[in-house]
Amino acid sequence: MHRPKQYGGFPTPGLQTPDGDTVMDRLFFLTETQWEVAKEESKYDFVIVGSGFCALAVAKRALKTDRSCRILIIERGPYFLPSHFQNLGKPFDQTIAGHLETFPWTMSAETANGDAGVVRYQHGMIPYFGGRSVMWSAWCPIPTPEEMHEWPEPTIEVLNRDDQKYFKSAEKLLKVQKTDRIRHHQRVYGELQKTLQQQLENRGKTIEGVYRIESAPLAVDGRYKGIDFAKFSVPSELLQFASKQNKLEDKPDLDIVTNCTVEKIHQQNGTATALQTSRGMLALGDAKLILAMGTLPPTTLVKNSFPDVAAGERFGAHFISSIIARIPRADIIDPDQLHDLELGAFYIAGKGKEGYTQQYHIQLTAISDKSPDENVKKALRYMPDVVATASKKQLTSSVGKVVFVCAVLGELDVTNPDSWFKQNTDDTNLTTNSKLQVTVNETDEKTWNAMDDATFGILEEVLSPEGPQAVDYWHGGSDEGEWTKQRPSEEERRVDMLVHESSTLNIGEEQSDPVDTNYCLRGTNNVYVTGASLWPRSGSWNPTLTMVALSQHLADQLVAEKKKKEKSILDAMWDVLTRAVNFVYSVFFH
Repeated sequence: MHRPKQYGGFPTPGLQTPDGDTVMDRLFFLTETQWEVAKEESKYDFVIVGSGFCALAVAKRALKTDRSCRILIIERGPYFLPSHFQNLGKPFDQTIAGHLETFPWTMSAETANGDAGVVRYQHGMIPYFGGRSVMWSAWCPIPTPEEMHEWPEPTIEVLNRDDQKYFKSAEKLLKVQKTDRIRHHQRVYGELQKTLQQQLENRGKTIEGVYRIESAPLAVDGRYKGIDFAKFSVPSELLQFASKQNKLEDKPDLDIVTNCTVEKIHQQNGTATALQTSRGMLALGDAKLILAMGTLPPTTLVKNSFPDVAAGERFGAHFISSIIARIPRADIIDPDQLHDLELGAFYIAGKGKEGYTQQYHIQLTAISDKSPDENVKKALRYMPDVVATASKKQLTSSVGKVVFVCAVLGELDVTNPDSWFKQNTDDTNLTTNSKLQVTVNETDEKTWNAMDDATFGILEEVLSPEGPQAVDYWHGGSDEGEWTKQRPSEEERRVDMLVHESSTLNIGEEQSDPVDTNYCLRGTNNVYVTGASLWPRSGSWNPTLTMVALSQHLADQLVAEKKKKEKSILDAMWDVLTRAVNFVYSVFFH
């Protein structure tokens, strides 16, 4: 075992307060000395900004295809959690509190003050290694070609060709399985899942606007960790992969640096030449630069670095309704058929009425908990949605009921000129000098009405055998409310914060689209974009699976380009060698 020269209290006691960042740097990330070497001497094929889902997808795919790739991943934050917080036990449920988020933008006063409609805020970023993956909800539906309305045909064709191979490889990476396929001794997803799924399949599409119903596809297959149900997250997966790669005999480089914020891209004639970071300047050399840092931060970076690119002129996201209801357990199923704790989870998609094409979907969770006080730890780990879940009071007051938690997501109108992400000239900080405005327009209102109506229809007409009179709704705060027969009002059910921001660097075939269908930022020749900023319009489906699929395709393209370039160099060298041999032969033998 390798030990440092100063070890075991000899020749001196040594450092008494080792900090976590130093330990992690020595084990997994670049130390200060190694970072200096990387800046001055290392040559990379790909430099990836961000350490979330897309970074993992690009790095893993590229090195699987070409083991000679040299990759650097740059993360702005430190290491925080080793896994998804739900995998870590009850005390970690406090980590999801809002103070962990950072907001590298300024909301417009019109939006924040409520003058532009219900929406006042956009959920923030998670500025740590692994990003949002340590506290996401793991829903991973595959969008249909019809749901990718207004996306460029080449992109739709990529995702759906060869029997959807990129979606399938993304599912494999994220370890996606559907809740009706989860089989284990606890049977948390068991008879309740089966019974409700049958009800939804039989009658769900009778609700106006609803066209698609399936058991929830979740990134939760814990068999690779030896447990039955584990939310997928990037940190442990990426560190294990990096450690394995860097132990190979021919050692391809997969370097990771943390606590390093990219502030600006320096460029000459459309070629990114260097990254200005909080830890000094990094020359890019021949590297391809990949922006995999969410949606809004890369847009700010592009606006500051390539002012001629039309970044942030459109903005997409999902607005939310939260509806919690309960139905007598005996109305749905014989209570003796159910275990002490059972869950069901379903993805229900629909679209607006009256000719509007905006989409919505219902993330529906059903909870039958006969002993809420005893099952609290187990319930936390198995809940499919970390935000939209039932509180202790809602469950303890519903022991004879099935509680239904509906997180309903609708598509913000991306064509609305009053919703945008623009440069904020009042802010001199290069990483935050953007302003976000969101205005709820008439189209959004129609979609919001349609999705709320559909949710009430699913609960009252499909899931309640005894009809609306058997359905109770929760009113008030999660621990201070009460159940009544009355539907929650718009003010009660409509959330003032958006999720799944998108579309600020949309992909397309037109010159006005900031990113072309090869994921290259227009006006550049070595800057590539991945993530939900590419979405031409947001649809309503959760974006992570599609982000990963497109990232894998980007990796394939870049590796193919690298191999083609290397082959042309080898061919040129061979041609020069052949000419030299022929010359020598002609001089000495003729």
